[in-house]
Amino acid sequence: MNALNPGDLLLIGPACSPQFTGDRALRLRLVSVGEIDPYSGWMWLTGYVLDVRGDATAKRELYVQRAGIVVERRAPAPTLVPEAVRRASHQTRPRTGRLAPRETQQPRSGSTGRTQFLNNFSEIPRRV
Repeated sequence: MNALNPGDLLLIGPACSPQFTGDRALRLRLVSVGEIDPYSGWMWLTGYVLDVRGDATAKRELYVQRAGIVVERRAPAPTLVPEAVRRASHQTRPRTGRLAPRETQQPRSGSTGRTQFLNNFSEIPRRV
């Protein structure tokens, strides 16, 4: 069996463990593979259980037999970008995220903003 990689879509059924028989079989988007092999042929997997639409419904950690895992779809291989292209694309990007300076409003009659707020607050009629 080939190595499992994060992002692979796995089918976990009764061949993996008796607990996954019938309607308890799972489609799992793999997040990680445990580093320790407790028993020969068994392994720990962590991933997201997918529903029929492919949406993640729960994160699970499973203990399964390696031989029973069916890889439905492999994760796409990462694309490597040459260093020269990476540098060039970085230099040509426009700077974004900078906001224009806000116009500041001057407080009236020499009072500070907090004092003005408190003065306005004290003018509110109150029920007696």
